[in-house]
Amino acid sequence: MANVPSIKLASGYEMPVVGFGIWKVPRESCADTVYNAIKLGYRHFDGAWDYTNSAEAGQGCRRAIDEGLVKREDLFITSKLWNNYHKREHALQQAKLENEAWGLGYLDLFLIHFPIALEFIPFETLRWPCFWSDKEQTKVTPLAKVPISETWGALEDLVKTPQNQDGFVRSIGVSNFHTQLLYDLLSYAKIQPSVLQIEHHPYLTQPELIAMAQENNIAVTGYSTFGPQSFLELGNVTAKNATPLFETSVVKSLAEKYGKAPGQILLRWCTQRNIIVIPKSNNVDRLKQNLECCSFDMTETELKQISELNLGLRFNSPNTLQRPIRIFT
Repeated sequence: MANVPSIKLASGYEMPVVGFGIWKVPRESCADTVYNAIKLGYRHFDGAWDYTNSAEAGQGCRRAIDEGLVKREDLFITSKLWNNYHKREHALQQAKLENEAWGLGYLDLFLIHFPIALEFIPFETLRWPCFWSDKEQTKVTPLAKVPISETWGALEDLVKTPQNQDGFVRSIGVSNFHTQLLYDLLSYAKIQPSVLQIEHHPYLTQPELIAMAQENNIAVTGYSTFGPQSFLELGNVTAKNATPLFETSVVKSLAEKYGKAPGQILLRWCTQRNIIVIPKSNNVDRLKQNLECCSFDMTETELKQISELNLGLRFNSPNTLQRPIRIFT
C-alpha cells in the first residue's frame, strides 16, 4: 500500500495529501467505487452537497469499516456547503443533513463551496444536481444578501470543541476564495480556516493566492489537477479547445525521465509544493498510480518548467450563465 504523507491543519488534525474526489461519480456506483478505493489504500474522500452522492459514498465507507478494512478515525471526509444555504439557519441545517447522509458520525472538514450566496431553495425540493439554476436549467437562481461573516459564524458553531460538545465537524475552511476575501475572513474568524480549495493545474497556477494561504497557515487543496480533462464530459468549450496537459512536451518528457504516468507528474507537481490533490478515476491501475504520486521527487527547475505552462485558463466558472455571476474577476 502506498505511503501517503499528510499535512497538519491549523485545527491540529492531519489531512492526507492525496485523496479521492467523488465529483461526477454516479450515485448507482458510488458506494462500490468508494469501498474499492479504500481497499486500494485511499483514506481521504472529497465530497459536497451538490454532488448528490454523499449517502452512497458513506455506504461505501461504512462497508469498509464493518469489514474491518479501516476504522472511522483512519478516514478523512470533506464536504461542502452549497450556495443556497449561506444564511445561518440554512447552513446549520444543510451541514446536519450532509453529516447524516455520510452516516459516519462526524465530518473531518466542511467548506464554504463558493463565496457567493444564492436565494434559498427548500431542502425537500432540491434533490437534483444543483448548479446555479433550477431543475430545468432555464432560470439562474437569484443572488441572496448574506455576508460571508454570517456563513462563517455558522460553520464555527459546527466545530466540536470543549465548549461545544454538540459539534460534528473537526475542521472548517473555504473553497474558490481569493486573497481579498481570505484577508477579510481572517480579520474576524474566531476559528482559523484550515483549508482553501481552489482550481489548480499548470494552466491556472495562481501562485500569489497559494502563497498568501500558506503564509497564513491555510492548507491548499487543488482540484482539477489534470486541467481540461475534468471538464470535457461537461461540454466545456474552453476545455475542448485546450491542449490536454498529458500531451504537453514538458509533462511527457518528465514522465519518460522518471518512468511515471503523465498524471503522476501533474499530481507530484502539486504535492511536492505542499498542495493536496483529490483526483478521480474509474480505472484501477490509474487509481493506484494516483495514490503513488509521492514516491519520487522532481527538481525545482522541473517544477518551475511545469508552472511555466500557466495561461490563466480557468475551466470552472459560473460566468458563462445566462446571467453571469462573476466570482473570479
